[in-house]
Amino acid sequence: MEQIVLFLETASKFARTEVLGAIGTIIGVCFLFVLITLLIAYGKLWFQGYMSGAQVSLLSLFGMSLRKVDAVEIVKAKIMLKQGGLPISGKDGITTRRLESHYLAGGKVSNVVRAMIAAHRADLDLNFDQAAAIDLAGRDVLDAVQTSVNPKVIVCPDPKKSSKTTLSAIAKNGVELKVRAQVTVRTNLEQLIGGATEDTIIARVGEGIITAIGSAQTHLEVMENPVQISRKVLERGLDSQTAFQIVSIDIADIDVGENIGARLQVDQATTDLRVAEAQAEKMRAEAKAIEQEMKAKVAENRANVVEAEALVPQAMSEAFRKGRFS
Repeated sequence: MEQIVLFLETASKFARTEVLGAIGTIIGVCFLFVLITLLIAYGKLWFQGYMSGAQVSLLSLFGMSLRKVDAVEIVKAKIMLKQGGLPISGKDGITTRRLESHYLAGGKVSNVVRAMIAAHRADLDLNFDQAAAIDLAGRDVLDAVQTSVNPKVIVCPDPKKSSKTTLSAIAKNGVELKVRAQVTVRTNLEQLIGGATEDTIIARVGEGIITAIGSAQTHLEVMENPVQISRKVLERGLDSQTAFQIVSIDIADIDVGENIGARLQVDQATTDLRVAEAQAEKMRAEAKAIEQEMKAKVAENRANVVEAEALVPQAMSEAFRKGRFS
C-alpha cells in the first residue's frame, strides 16, 4: 500500500513538472515570437538608435505605434539631441516621453530639437519646456533662435506691406523730409510668447522717427546729424512688450521733399485773398443796389415834380375864373 502511494506521489510530481515545463516552453516561445516580431518591425530603427546612444527601447517603439506616434521622427530627434550634447535622460533630460508628449500635442518635434541644439551651441538660456511652449504657440522657434544669434534687419517702412517706400515727416520750419530706416533686431526669447510682432516694431519706429523730426527746429539739423534721430527713437524703449530687442536704428536714406510750410502759407494767402475778394464783391453789390435804389427815388421825385407842374396851369385857370387875381 505504501508503495502505491509513493508511486502516485512520484507520478504527480512528474506530471506537474511536465506541465510547468510545457508552460515555460510556451511562454518562452511566445516571448521569442514577440521579440522576433519587434525586431522585424523596429529592429533597424532600434539598432540605429542603440548605436547612436539614443536610449530608445523596443517596447518604447512598440508603444509609439500604438499611440500613433511617428517613431522615426522621435528616434531621429533623440539622435540629434545626443549628438548635439544635450541630456536625453534623467530629471532634466529630454526623454522619449517628453518628445512623445510634444508630438501628440501637435508640436513640431524636429523644429524644437534643432532650436534646442542651436541655442545650446550659442549658449542661450532656452530649455525644452520653453521651446515647446513657443512652438505650440504657433511661433517658429528655430527661426527665433537663429534671429537671436544672428540679428536680422527690418526695413521701415516695409515695402512688402506698404505702398510707401519712405516715411514722410515735417520739421518745424515746414520742410518735408522723406526717410527710410533699417532696424536691426534680435529675438527676445523671454517675451516671444505673447510679445508683439515685427509690424508693431515697424509702426513704433515709424512713429518715433516722425516725432523726432517734427521736434527739430529746421530740416537742416536732421540732415546734418541723422544719428540724433536714431538716438531719440532708441531712448523711447520701443521694443517694450515685443518679441524682439532693438539692437540699432540706422537712417538708410533721407531726402528733402516739399516745403509744406511755404505751400500752406501760399494756400492760406490765396484763401485770404479769395475771402477779401468775396467781401469786396459783396460790398460792391450792396453799393450797386443802393445806387439803383437812389436812382429809382430820383425818378420818383421827378415824376412828382412833373405831376406838380401839370397842376399849376389848372390852378391858375381856376383862379382866373373865380376872379382871385387882382
